Amino acid sequence: MNELKATPVNRGAMSFISCDSGRPFAKRIIVELNKIIQKQGGDTKYRLKQSGDIVFPNGEVKVVVEENVRGDDIYIVQAIDDPLSKSSVNDNLMAVLAAVHACYQSDADNITVVLPQFPYSRQERRKTREAISAKLVAGMLENAGARRVITLDIHAEAIQGFFNLAKLEDLHASRVFIDYLQHILRVDPTRMAVTSPDVGSAERARHYSKQLGIDLAIVDKARDYSQVSTIESMRLVGDVRGKEVLLVDDIIATGGTLVNALRLLKEKGADKITVLASLPFFTGNCTERLDKAYQEGLLDLVIGTDAVYHGKQFVESTPWYIEVSVAALFARVIYNINNKLSVSELL
Repeated sequence: MNELKATPVNRGAMSFISCDSGRPFAKRIIVELNKIIQKQGGDTKYRLKQSGDIVFPNGEVKVVVEENVRGDDIYIVQAIDDPLSKSSVNDNLMAVLAAVHACYQSDADNITVVLPQFPYSRQERRKTREAISAKLVAGMLENAGARRVITLDIHAEAIQGFFNLAKLEDLHASRVFIDYLQHILRVDPTRMAVTSPDVGSAERARHYSKQLGIDLAIVDKARDYSQVSTIESMRLVGDVRGKEVLLVDDIIATGGTLVNALRLLKEKGADKITVLASLPFFTGNCTERLDKAYQEGLLDLVIGTDAVYHGKQFVESTPWYIEVSVAALFARVIYNINNKLSVSELL
C-alpha cells in the first residue's frame, strides 16, 4: 500500500541574491524578513548569498553565483532604473536575466525575480509600427528560468497576461501610503480631495477615495503622441476649491504632466497639494522642475517609495520630498509565498 506523503509546509530553503543595483533594496527586504521571522518565534537569520556582476570591456554582463543554491526557493532582487548607478536600464535588465539563468543552471527549484520597477511597462500596447516591449521583457524573464515576478504598481495591468509560464505578483504602495497619511501626517479627510494626473490613474485615485473617505476629482489630459512627454490639453472633472489635494500616480518620470496638473489644480482653487508616487524616477531635469514648482507654491510635498532609491543625501536636501519604505511589504509577500500562505490579502 502506497503511503501518503505530507505536503511540504514551504517551498524549500529560502535564499536571496541580488544584482549590483538591487543590493540596497535586497538588504532592506532581508532586514524586514528577519523581523517577521523573529515575531513568528523563529531563529533563522537570512542574508544575501554571495554573487557578483562582472562587466567586460565591451559592455557585456555576466553574473556569477558564488554559493550553492541547488534546490532553493531563490529570490533575485534587481533595481532596473537605479538613480545611484551609472548602469542603464538595459544594463540592469541584462544583469538580472543573467542572474536568473545562472540560478536555473545551478538547479534552483523555484526562481522568483523581485523587480520593484518592471522595465518597459509603459510600452505595453502598440500605437503605430512599434514593438510591445513589455511583452518581450516578460518572455525574456521566462526564457531565462523565472517562474514568478514580484513588482510594485505595474503601469499597465495587461502585462499580467504577457506571461505564459511565470506568475506576476503586483504589489501596491497604497497600503504603505495610506498608513503614512493616517498615522504620521494625520490628515483630516473632511478637508481633502484626491485626484490623478490622467484618466489612466483614475482607478487608483478611486481606491484612495474609498479608503480615506474623501472626495474624488479627475484630471483629463489629451497627449500628443507625435512628441515625447507632450500634452495637448488638460481639464479637471470635480471640485477642489479650498481643499488639500492628494495627487496619486504610479510613476513620476520627467514631471511634465505632473507640473501641468499641479498648475491646473491651483487654478481651480486647490489649497495644498501632496503627490503620492510609487515610482519616483525623476528622469532628466524633473528634480529642477519640481524644485521650481515648489518655489512657485504649486507643490507642497511629494511622497515616494524606496522602490526607486535616491539616497539619504537627496532626501535630506530636498524639502519637498519624503521617502517611505515598501521593503516590509515585499518581505511579507516573500514570506507568505515561501510558507504557502495567502498573498491575495496583501495585494
